Amino acid sequence: MPQTFTDADALAEELLRRVGNRIVLALPLGLGKANLVANALYARAAADPSLSLTIFTALTLEKPHYANTLEQRFLEPVIERLFGGWPVLSYARDLRRHALPANIEVNEFFFLAGQWLNVPLAQQRYISTNYTHAAQAVMSQGINVVGQLVARRGTADAARYSLSCNTDLTLPLLNARAEGRTDFLLVGEVNDELPFMPGEGDLGAGVFHALLDDREGQYPLFAPPKEPIDLAEYAVGLHVARAIPDGGTLQIGIGQEGDAAVHALRLRHRDNAVFREAVDCLAPSGLGDGFAELAPFREGLYGASEMFVDGFLALIDAGILKREVDGVLLHAGFFIGPKSFYRALNAMDEASRARLQMTAISFTNSLYRDEAAKRAARVKARFVNNTMIVTLLGAAASDGLEDGRVVSGVGGQYDFVAQAFALGDARSILCLKSTRDRRGTLSSNIRFNYGAETIPRHLRDVFVTEYGIADLRDKADADVIATMLSVADSRFQPELLRAAKDAGKIAKNYEIPAAYRDNTPERIKTSLAPLRARGALPAFPLGTDFDETEIRLLPALELLQRASSSPPALARIAWEGLFAGRSKEDATLLARMQLDKPRSFEERLYRAALRGAIVRTRG
Repeated sequence: MPQTFTDADALAEELLRRVGNRIVLALPLGLGKANLVANALYARAAADPSLSLTIFTALTLEKPHYANTLEQRFLEPVIERLFGGWPVLSYARDLRRHALPANIEVNEFFFLAGQWLNVPLAQQRYISTNYTHAAQAVMSQGINVVGQLVARRGTADAARYSLSCNTDLTLPLLNARAEGRTDFLLVGEVNDELPFMPGEGDLGAGVFHALLDDREGQYPLFAPPKEPIDLAEYAVGLHVARAIPDGGTLQIGIGQEGDAAVHALRLRHRDNAVFREAVDCLAPSGLGDGFAELAPFREGLYGASEMFVDGFLALIDAGILKREVDGVLLHAGFFIGPKSFYRALNAMDEASRARLQMTAISFTNSLYRDEAAKRAARVKARFVNNTMIVTLLGAAASDGLEDGRVVSGVGGQYDFVAQAFALGDARSILCLKSTRDRRGTLSSNIRFNYGAETIPRHLRDVFVTEYGIADLRDKADADVIATMLSVADSRFQPELLRAAKDAGKIAKNYEIPAAYRDNTPERIKTSLAPLRARGALPAFPLGTDFDETEIRLLPALELLQRASSSPPALARIAWEGLFAGRSKEDATLLARMQLDKPRSFEERLYRAALRGAIVRTRG
């Protein structure tokens, strides 16, 4: 039986006694980290230069950061409400402050998107690997401790412990340990809020060498709030929904486009007339891309996804995720989500939860294990993920920038793209909005070429923007370019076409068909705004932890953020705010931002700008 501790420092002392002065600590990605154990070991190493601590992990979770005073006023109450009791990871705090001790090293193979771009040491210690191969990368570091958050069921000798949110890498590591290919101490940190998930991650106490069971020191789970879905993201989701065949298999990633696709699938199944109306509005010239899955679901879908997003629960509730494989609706490797997601999992009856199986990432992301059974199960698979930049020739950059800095990581994207080609009737669907606005400068996310890539062009498959679906598989380069131009923003089509012609990759006399020369935000707005006004495309289709006042403030703050790079634009908004009429709602919003009674000239300027933004976004 493992030793049980109620104090993280005492547990750290025991680990040092067992493994010596060199600790190589593996922490699961995301939610499953044993934060208290990690912080106790970090404190020991930070205080004693004779100790060596190497941490290997991914997706380090941090409380949201704010960049200016208005963001601070908005976010501080949200952070306190949603993350108040969650313990900050000491290694992340010091790494961000450029204060990591010399005897401590942190390696990650996947970053929280964009959060470590300007931290050189984090960039330097990033390890690039496919998710499927991450367990091997962990073992190559010589790990001797794995620290995992676990759920508990039962008491005393009868207690069992679930790996819950992170079976992804720990199960392969345990298998390797059993086969003698690695050796480490498994440490479990008990958290009673964590859902107890059945399946391979349901372990007896004997698997662990030590357990931290500090009931008074337990903390709420990290629960990122949902972000609102705009009309361009809904357009992407609606196009994705018509590419998902009934009776098939679904993998879907986190983010607004994924949530939009989930809601679009619900519309297709529950409110088919509205779904078809939306599709018709987005494709006024008809569906010429070969993707026209418009009918409600009869057989339903089966899920095989590295990440268990809360959207899968919405699909179960809607009667869409209902195709079982060996009694299972969904196989997944890790999860993280809003508070409502954790509550829903905890409230499930045993039979329902048993149909949601957490397993090794090598199972979900590849065909290596039980290949014949996987091929039989993963029929008509659609692997839906996001990307950042796509070239006209079909290469995708999803994890990094041209200068080598890493935005996030390869994760499982390459795994799923490769799997889509290995399965006869599967497709990889990579989603992106066609443009981005950075500090007032608009640029295209579709480029002629780009100096970084995650998915090479020889694995080009399906790309979706707000303007449609680009099917690139098995097409010649000129046809690929023409297809990508059809889903690019029309403001950038001429220069993209010119670059392709200059390179001799498309005929000099080629012209973009008229049907695709109106790819503009105005067309998307005209097409979908009436549906939003009718409530068919809500900003938060899967719910949100923001309250009503915060929901109303979000578009105004977003407007101010976009205008912040242009002093004249910001001044115009503030000027409008100075002379705007007052309403009871405005007073509530200003009070939430502590600007109802300004005490300085600066606060008066903030109030005027916020009032102007509220007026502009009202309706």
